[in-house]
Amino acid sequence: MARRRGWGGRPPVDDEEASRRIVAAAVELIAQSGAEISIADVAQSLGVIRQTVYRYFTSADALMRAAAIASVEGFLDRLADQVAGISDPAEAMVEGVVFTLAEVRRTPHLGILLSSTYSDPHPEVMASGEARAFGMTMIRRFDVDWEHYGYDDESLGELVEYVLRTMQSFFVSPGDPPRSDDELRRYLRRWMGTAILAQHPERLHPRV
Repeated sequence: MARRRGWGGRPPVDDEEASRRIVAAAVELIAQSGAEISIADVAQSLGVIRQTVYRYFTSADALMRAAAIASVEGFLDRLADQVAGISDPAEAMVEGVVFTLAEVRRTPHLGILLSSTYSDPHPEVMASGEARAFGMTMIRRFDVDWEHYGYDDESLGELVEYVLRTMQSFFVSPGDPPRSDDELRRYLRRWMGTAILAQHPERLHPRV
């Protein structure tokens, strides 16, 4: 009978279902609290012991990374809606950065895909291959003709790295007091936006 009380009385049929339900529980708890959660929190919500969760995820970081990956499509859809119709690369990127920073504040596990770990961030991996791949997926959702503005695959990759490093600075030190969204937009337009538009062919090779 003790086994039936765990998992809401519906034990998973296999390891794949168990893993999926653990991740779903983590995503739901984060959505409810908007804050960090632990293996113990997830185990309690499922009615199992911590060792059961550890069987599938060796650390809170591993579980939160899985939760982030499970949430990424929803985030990318919301991001695409936010920047829909913005064809100017600077404006699109500014809006994307402001939106992403706000989303990470609400759902902190998404920050793992853009930084490093859940509990012990290491700035040197901000521009890791995984983070860059996620960043490329983000900007390809924009309604921007990147080629028209002088961006090929290599320069797009460098742009993603630059933007990731910019966002990292706000993850680590949002300011005292932090800028409002409108203040952040003005700041990013002035400095980041100028750098993004500088890639335009007419600026790189001005007409004589």
